[in-house]
Parts: sequence; C-alpha cells; structure tokens
Amino acid sequence: MLKGIPKILSPELLKVLCEMGHGDRIVIADGNFPAQSMGKDGIVIRMDGHGICEILEAVLKVFPLDTYVEHPLNLMQVMEGDPVETPIWERYKELVKEADERGEAVIGQIERFAFYEEARKAYAVVATGEGALYANIMLQKGVVV
Repeated sequence: MLKGIPKILSPELLKVLCEMGHGDRIVIADGNFPAQSMGKDGIVIRMDGHGICEILEAVLKVFPLDTYVEHPLNLMQVMEGDPVETPIWERYKELVKEADERGEAVIGQIERFAFYEEARKAYAVVATGEGALYANIMLQKGVVV
C-alpha cells in the first residue's frame, strides 16, 4: 500500500497509468462495452465490481488531462433517436471540475462507432461493472509539470 493513492487504484492500474505517455488514451468502460474485443491490441484491466464514477475520481487524482487538445475527456455520444437518459454525465462534470481547473470544458463527445474505433487504439481499457448506459469515457493523458 502507498500513502496518498486511492485504494481503488490497483497495482495493475497504477502501473498502466504510469506507463502511459503524453497523448496516450485510456477508456473506462461500462458493463455493456465490448472491452475484450476493443482492447485486444492493448491492455484490458478488469474492475467488474466497481462503477465508473469511483474509478474516475481516483484516476483523476493521479492522472493529468492533456492540455494540448480541446477535449481530453470524451464521452460516447448517445445515438440519435435513442431515448436513453445520461444522468451519470452530471457526476462526471462534478468530478472533472474538482480535478481540472478548466472544468467541464474539457469534456467532449464522440459518435458511438467513432468512439469504438478510437477505443481500439487506446493504450488500455478498464472494464467496469457500471450499469449506466452510455457511461463510457476516454481520457487522454497530459504531462506532469
């Protein structure tokens, strides 16, 4: 165990976050996301017993968001005509505001199938047990200054 590191960050996840360089991306995926097939060329970390909010909050304590792109945190956009509500996105905004002085301005959206394409290129995918729909997020790493 380490001081100051959120306990939810496993040694495997900490190692991955540390290995990632500027511009690398990580997906924190909901329970419906095809994590194994999307992450087959990268690293898949299973965290099935946890929700995205608790993982995101912990990751943002140690992970700098990229300052060289407009949206270093991207959500999977809801498909047109899909009647799904996304209340979890409000919690994401709160967590980002706590972690980054730019606040919710860092949050963008990527069309669903484009999100899948980008996820295939991500350094890692964290597979969670999150039950909220369209809860997937992709974070792009910045530099530690």
